[in-house]
Amino acid sequence: MSENNIVNPNAELQEPVTVEEATATTKTPAQVLPEQPAGAHDDFDWTIDKRNVAAYTQEEKEKYDKVYDNTFVSLTDGELVKGLVVGLTKTDVVVNIGFKSDGLVSLNEFRDIINLKTGDEVEVMVVEKEDREGHLHLSRKQARITRAWERIVEVHKTGEVVTGTVTSKTKGGLIVDVFGMETFLPGSQIDVKPVTDYDQFVNKTMEFKVVKINDTIKNAVVSHKALIESDIEAQRAEIMSKLEKGQVLEGTIKNITDFGAFMDLGGLDGLLYITDISWGRISHPSEILKLDQKLQVVVLDFDDGKKRISLGLKQLTPHPWDVLPANIKEGEIVKGKVVNIEDYGAFLEIMPGVEGLVHVSEITWANTPINAKEFFKLGDEHQAKIVTLDKDARKMSLSIKQLSEDPWSTIEVKFPQGSRHTGLVKNITPYGVFVELAPGIGGMIHISDLSWLKRFNHPSEYTKVGQNIEIVILGIDKDNRKLQLGHKQLEEDPWNALEETFAIGTIHEGTVIRKDDKGAIVQLPYGLEGFAPNRHLNKEDGKQIVADETGQFMVIEFDRNEKRIVLSHTRIWEQAKMEEKEASKKEARTDADAARKAVKTLQNKVEKPTLGDLGALAEIKEKLKQEEKGSGDTPPQP
Repeated sequence: MSENNIVNPNAELQEPVTVEEATATTKTPAQVLPEQPAGAHDDFDWTIDKRNVAAYTQEEKEKYDKVYDNTFVSLTDGELVKGLVVGLTKTDVVVNIGFKSDGLVSLNEFRDIINLKTGDEVEVMVVEKEDREGHLHLSRKQARITRAWERIVEVHKTGEVVTGTVTSKTKGGLIVDVFGMETFLPGSQIDVKPVTDYDQFVNKTMEFKVVKINDTIKNAVVSHKALIESDIEAQRAEIMSKLEKGQVLEGTIKNITDFGAFMDLGGLDGLLYITDISWGRISHPSEILKLDQKLQVVVLDFDDGKKRISLGLKQLTPHPWDVLPANIKEGEIVKGKVVNIEDYGAFLEIMPGVEGLVHVSEITWANTPINAKEFFKLGDEHQAKIVTLDKDARKMSLSIKQLSEDPWSTIEVKFPQGSRHTGLVKNITPYGVFVELAPGIGGMIHISDLSWLKRFNHPSEYTKVGQNIEIVILGIDKDNRKLQLGHKQLEEDPWNALEETFAIGTIHEGTVIRKDDKGAIVQLPYGLEGFAPNRHLNKEDGKQIVADETGQFMVIEFDRNEKRIVLSHTRIWEQAKMEEKEASKKEARTDADAARKAVKTLQNKVEKPTLGDLGALAEIKEKLKQEEKGSGDTPPQP
């Protein structure tokens, strides 16, 4: 190369000048700044380099500019580039990426590389070409994260299975290192079964599927459960393709509920309903099944679309009705456990899967109503006699009462008509009281047969359930198994003797014990009660007798057959007034009669009356008329 081709680093800042100008300028330095005073180094020409080259041609300039540009690489912030390790210190790694300066990367970012040495090629990210101190800022960690994110996005699209290492536990799940980037594994995505101990997975290397990404914050969610479900789905599809009704499979109890148990059939779940566990009745599957128990079950039904399989356990054994023992026949006495109670009776389980019904009519010989729910209790055992047996229909009727002799067959001997007994009140209805005299023997006392003297609105006013009561047998209906009972018949009818005591018109003292709009119930002597209509409760002062008030009452009606007494308080004072008035009228009539007699006597003594006598007689007649007029218009009583 000639001297004219030497590159001047300051060439771009200088004006192009010719060699002659440069030489001339060098020879006559005083001509450059003639007006400036001379000083030290004022004769130095800054436009000429040390080799006395003042300018380049345009071609040379472009040539050397291109050489200069090719010396350094062109970089942008955030770019990934390859670099060579050119030096190692205790804390940093010096990386040359072909830039005008080398970059420093923290040695911590190379912890995954064992025996890192000079000359190794690494990939780094240009964080800043020049930071505040003018240094090149590189990062291998950011480069790894970027490359890892690109791969994660790719495998998320393709569904590829990736391998990662669980590095730590966090709230709600685990942190997994995938391609050098931290991803989140939720606790619900670890396994198909619930996981409570997360620590057992730390530092484990497992396979995952990327199920969710967030490109904005560079966050990814992975799942190990999705892989298991994929395997299970493949196994399920294989099992479903070979599944047939009646096929016997082996499964494991994985969950027990009130209505049945879920079984794992090797990748496929099936449901074993509680009704298909045992031929006998059970209240909960846990009575027979246990978690993780292995069982042979039969496929009852399945749905390809919904992927549901119904399983059966009891179907692997014969139905108990098909293999009944020889001693199970009509007339035999058996023992059974109460497994169900209805209003009409109770079901006894004679053996698992074989039940019989004890109807309420077969509980006792008594004809009184019986509540099966009060007589039976679930789980209790009873002996019963087989009355009917139908193997084809799988039905059996049982009887408890037929274990003993029918007491109604000899009812007249122990309970003859007219005999007196003491019984237990078992039930009370609005029309009567049901009394039990002996097991299976009972009857009813009608409400009208409780008392001779009192009327009851309801039998509970006289007696209560559970109390003892004396009765007399009034009648026996053997065919219908009914006894007609009486209580008041224990005593003679007092109404025959009371008819004279409470004759119509007699007055008695009584107390009002109850009153309503129609009238009042009055308590009379001897335990009798009478009724006083409302209009017969009026007093002389215009008021009425009230409840709990004692007063005088007159009997105005007495009906022995209907056992009824009608009373009146008003009639007493009205009758007294009437009698007083009648007495006054009677006195007036007596005086009138005496006057008539006097007049007649006088007429008989006088033969010929004079005018004066006639006048006196007229006065007497007028006086009598006035007295009769004053006594009223009521005709005299005979």
